[in-house]
Amino acid sequence: MNIKRIGSIAAIAIAGAVVLSSCAANEDAGSTESSSTSGNDYSSLSGTLTGSGSSAQQTAQATWAAGFQNEASGVTVNYTPDGSGAGRENFMSGAADFAGSDAALKDEELSGTFESCKADTKGIDIPVYISPIAIAYKVDGVSDLTLDAKTIAGIFSGKITKWDDSQIADLNKDAKLPSENITVVHRSDDSGTTQNFSEYVSANAADVWTEEPSQTFPYSVGDSAKGTSGVASAMGSATNAITYIDDSGAGDLDRAKLMVGDKATELSAEGAAQVVADSEIASGREDNDLAIDIDRKDTADGAWPLVLVSYAIACQEYKEADKAELVKGYLDYVVSSAAQDAAAKEAKSAALSSELAEKAKAAVESIK
Repeated sequence: MNIKRIGSIAAIAIAGAVVLSSCAANEDAGSTESSSTSGNDYSSLSGTLTGSGSSAQQTAQATWAAGFQNEASGVTVNYTPDGSGAGRENFMSGAADFAGSDAALKDEELSGTFESCKADTKGIDIPVYISPIAIAYKVDGVSDLTLDAKTIAGIFSGKITKWDDSQIADLNKDAKLPSENITVVHRSDDSGTTQNFSEYVSANAADVWTEEPSQTFPYSVGDSAKGTSGVASAMGSATNAITYIDDSGAGDLDRAKLMVGDKATELSAEGAAQVVADSEIASGREDNDLAIDIDRKDTADGAWPLVLVSYAIACQEYKEADKAELVKGYLDYVVSSAAQDAAAKEAKSAALSSELAEKAKAAVESIK
C-alpha cells in the first residue's frame, strides 16, 4: 500500500499536560495556525474528552486541541503525555477516552477487554502523527556527526563507551572526537519511541543489538528519564551525551546524520514520510485498524528509517453514544489537512499524505 511523501518544519516546546478549555483555545488562536478550519462543523458538540499517552504527540495534541476547540467551543480536550504504554493502559481501563501511542496495540492487548468499548468490540489504531526520531547529542567540540545502525546499537547497548572509539572515528574522519566517556540517556518508561528505536537497530544491527524490539529499554547502561520532555531535560544537564528522541523534543541539541545505504543522510520529516510511503499496512488486524509495518531497511535516497508513526487509539464502538460522538468529532478534525498542517509546522512532523489521510478519515467515520 503506497503512501505519498509529505513533510514540514518548525517546532515548539511544551511541558506538562495539555488541558485546554474553549476559552484557552480562543486565546491561543491568533498566534498559531491551529485556528485554521477543517471545513467541517463541530459547533454542536459539547462535553469533555480525556486522552492519555504518547509524549511525542504532546506538541501536536496541544495544537490540535486548540484548533478543535476554536471550532467546537463546547468541548474541553484534556491530554496527558503519560507515555505510550500508560496511555494504552488508561484507554483499556476506561480512564481515558482515547490514547496516543507511538506503537500500535499489541496482540495480547487486542485479546483483552476495553472498558469503554461496547462488549466484544476492540480498539483500533488510527495514524495521526509521523515524525523522525533524532539521534541527538551534545559533545564537546563536535557539531557534525555521522552514525550508522551498528554504531548506534553499540553505543546504546554499552559496547561502545568512548567518543573516540574507532567505530565512531571511522565514520567521522574530520571530527575532533574527545577521549571522553559516552553518557547514554534513554527512556525509563514504557515508550513507543523506544519501541521504534529498538525496531530500527534490531532490523539493521541484530548482531550488536541482541534484544528483541521492546517498549522498555533493555540494557543497563547510562541514565534514564521519563517522557520526551524528561529526556530533553536530562540531556540539557549532561555532558558528552547522546539519546534517541522524537525530533519535536530535541530542541537545540545537535542531530547526527544517519548512514542510509552508503549515504550520510540528514534528518528530515520528508525522509520520515518517505519511509512510511514505502511501507505497508499491517495484515491480520481489524478492517479499520491502520497499524503500519514500517520498512526499517528502506535505503531510498533521503529516507529516514528511524521513524515513528504515532496513533490515536479509539473504540470501534463505544458503550456511550455521546462519548463516541465527541471522539469521532475530535479525531475527524485531527486527520484533516488543516490540523495536520498546523501540527506539522509546530512539531516538525510530517502531515499525513492524502492517501493515508483518506484511509484515516474512513477509519474515524467507522467509529460508533
